[in-house]
Amino acid sequence: MTEVPVLRTGAVSPDAYAAALRPDTALACLQSANHEVGTEQPVAAVAAACREEGVPLLVDAAQSLAWGPVEGEWSVLTGSAHKWGGPSGVGLLVVRKGVRYAAQGPVDERESGRAPGFENIPGIVAAAASLRAVRAEAAAESARLRELTDRIRARVPELVPDVEVVGDPVRRLPHLLTFSCLYVDGETLLHELDREGFSVSSGSSCTSSTLTPSHVLKAMGVLTEGNVRVSLPLGTPEEDVDRFLQVLPAAVSAVRQKLGAPVHTPRAPAAEEALTVDALGRRCPIPVIELAKVIDDVPLGGTIRVLSDDEAARLDIPAWCAMRGQEYVGEEPADHGSAYVVRRTS
Repeated sequence: MTEVPVLRTGAVSPDAYAAALRPDTALACLQSANHEVGTEQPVAAVAAACREEGVPLLVDAAQSLAWGPVEGEWSVLTGSAHKWGGPSGVGLLVVRKGVRYAAQGPVDERESGRAPGFENIPGIVAAAASLRAVRAEAAAESARLRELTDRIRARVPELVPDVEVVGDPVRRLPHLLTFSCLYVDGETLLHELDREGFSVSSGSSCTSSTLTPSHVLKAMGVLTEGNVRVSLPLGTPEEDVDRFLQVLPAAVSAVRQKLGAPVHTPRAPAAEEALTVDALGRRCPIPVIELAKVIDDVPLGGTIRVLSDDEAARLDIPAWCAMRGQEYVGEEPADHGSAYVVRRTS
């Protein structure tokens, strides 16, 4: 078996996937979209590479089928009805015409030799009907849920310090997102959120019972601790998302306090107010260190005034800004020493 690595967004590179195909490759597999972080995969490009090499491609489309068809000339596709609100226990296997397929396991004369016994016809009809109903509203509901998940993606880093929102910000499913919090145990955070009426998950469903780090996040090279996976069901009201954003900061803070982790409560100064760091009488690099400690306390676009009477600060603070992608506004006179103004841009 050959595993194709993923990029930091969670997507595979079509070129890397094509390079992994060998002359003896019997089957290639790819998810249409990742179940944990929501990143959509370049299925069409991968399918084209597989067809060129004569390798059949199996696509796991369970997470994406509710939102539309899977593009590309894949060979075999699978899904599960419960993922789009259909009956549990009904699976979907699609075999493209022209693909050689033989059932594995016992068969009989029924179902054209594809399966033994009698299938659950009512369940199958219900699965098809539910998929048709969901697809009819997919465009409008996708746009609505994407706006809500975009809101969560933007607001969580502003409300909770030391958080990484993972997955592709654009090429992703509309209802799913994942973020990870430093100094937090994922399972403990789930219990805190459950007390507030929110049922979320942590890490991959494949490892949810083992408390091991998510292999998905590990493969992406992102933060694996304190992971929270939020999935918005069809029809999720906007009010639920707003309340989730209200209770999340306190829940994270409570877990960090329980674990004895450093607690950092963001301060949101008024637009006209600048946060001031008094580093007078302290030699560099202390003024720069104090600046780094509080940069996350101001909103994007906010400013910090660093008071320092050390001449080295005149060089060190602009250099730190260049290294960290922040804007150095300039130097202002102060009662003692100088005030170095920095604007947060990232």
